[in-house]
Amino acid sequence: MHARTTALLDRSMLARASAHRRNEDRMENQGNKIWELVKRAGRAWNSISLIKRIVIGLVIGGALGLFAPAGIEFVELLGTLFVSALKAVAPILVFFLVISALANAKAAGSMKTVVLLYIVSTLIAALVAVIGSFLFPMTITLVEPAVEQSSPTGVADVLTTLVMNIVSNPVDALINANYIGILAWALVLGIALRAAGESTKEVFTNVADAVSKVVRWVISLAPFGILGLVYTSVSQNGPEIFAEYGSLILLLVGCMLVIALITNPLLVFACVRKNPYPLVFRCLKDSGLTAFFTRSSAANIPVNMELCRKLGLDKDNYSVSIPL
Repeated sequence: MHARTTALLDRSMLARASAHRRNEDRMENQGNKIWELVKRAGRAWNSISLIKRIVIGLVIGGALGLFAPAGIEFVELLGTLFVSALKAVAPILVFFLVISALANAKAAGSMKTVVLLYIVSTLIAALVAVIGSFLFPMTITLVEPAVEQSSPTGVADVLTTLVMNIVSNPVDALINANYIGILAWALVLGIALRAAGESTKEVFTNVADAVSKVVRWVISLAPFGILGLVYTSVSQNGPEIFAEYGSLILLLVGCMLVIALITNPLLVFACVRKNPYPLVFRCLKDSGLTAFFTRSSAANIPVNMELCRKLGLDKDNYSVSIPL
């Protein structure tokens, strides 16, 4: 009798264990199916170009702002997180990229030409912007009151501020995104590390590559960030924001097109004496659109570096000139 009872108990325990294993296998299979669906959705999402994804984010953000203006905190948080992430990672990226580039550069390249073109193109861009603002003056409504700032009283104040920013504490410069201080310390450290061993230089190169990868991850989240930014603007200001900010965007884009399609090609033609537009359109497609929608030239540095690599440019040159 005791043996029979023990056998029954054993069979019951085995049955329960078998049922438990079947449940575990079933749950594991369901989890694998869900994970596979998530991976497929991720691959399908990533197969769409970043610009198209950003446009989708713009449309969804605008629609939510119009039809659900009560204030969805989660959607607003997307925009805040995106902008904060860009602001946080961009100074670190510039700092380590410049150090790594200068420490590993083998030759000076054509930096004089790059600097001269940068100065000339910036002055031309400023001139185009001033002319556009005078031809099409407009007033916009700010979400928050403008912060009052005192203008410098003379050249001495400007130079003092510039020098103080240059000699700012490097940690403080990184925290406050003081790019003048960041570049100054990166230049000094990069030049000092030229005499360091290859293993030391490799460390800074690896850190710069890692930060660049993080920036690419942040940029890939731009559609969600822009969705949140557009939703916040539309929900707080109403549909009239499209007319007010639309005219401003038209002016900005108009000035950008003049620079990108007229003045910059003229500069390129003056240098290479060839049709500049194939290069212009390649740069606009691969770099300009991403920079425009992410709103951060610093975060766009990895995109520009990759474009220069594809164009076969001198790495010793562009690895220094682009971050600077």
